[in-house]
Amino acid sequence: MAYLLDANVFIQAKNLHYGLDFCPAFWDWLIASNQAKRVFSIEKVGDEIDAGDDELTEWAAQRGPGFFLKPDASMLSVLGKISSWVTSKRYEPAAVTTFLQVADYYLVAHALSHGDTLVTHERASDSKKRIQIPNVCIGLNIKCMSPFEMLRHERALFVLGSRK
Repeated sequence: MAYLLDANVFIQAKNLHYGLDFCPAFWDWLIASNQAKRVFSIEKVGDEIDAGDDELTEWAAQRGPGFFLKPDASMLSVLGKISSWVTSKRYEPAAVTTFLQVADYYLVAHALSHGDTLVTHERASDSKKRIQIPNVCIGLNIKCMSPFEMLRHERALFVLGSRK
C-alpha cells in the first residue's frame, strides 16, 4: 500500500507545521518514503504546487515524475465510475463541475485504481456546495486519512539534531 498526497498536504506543511526552513526532516522523510515506494502524489498536484512559484515549487520541481506520477491506463479507466458517483449524490452543479476539473478527481482515480491510501487535510462534509475528497473516498471505499495519521501509522520520527 502506498500513500497518495493531496496538494494541501504539501502547502499546509510548508506554510504551517513543517516549513522547509525549520523542519527539513519532514521533507527528507517524504523523499525517503518516495524512494521506498510508499509516498507519492500525481502530476496534477505537482501542477498546482508549481502555480505557487515559491520554495515549495522549487522542492517539487526537484522530485520529478517518480514522485508526481503521470496518469496511466488503469487510472483513466475509473474516471467514469468516479464521475457517476459524484453526479448521483445531488451536489450542486458548480461543485460537480469544479471537482471534475481539478486535481482531486485524478487523485481519487489514482487511489481507486491502485489501491492507495489518499492523504488530505480535507474532512468529510454534508455540504452540497463543495465535494470533499473524504466524501468520495467513503462512497467509493477508498482508504483516506490525514497527514498526521499517515505519519503516526508510518512511525515517522523527526528527531532534533545538532545544527551545522
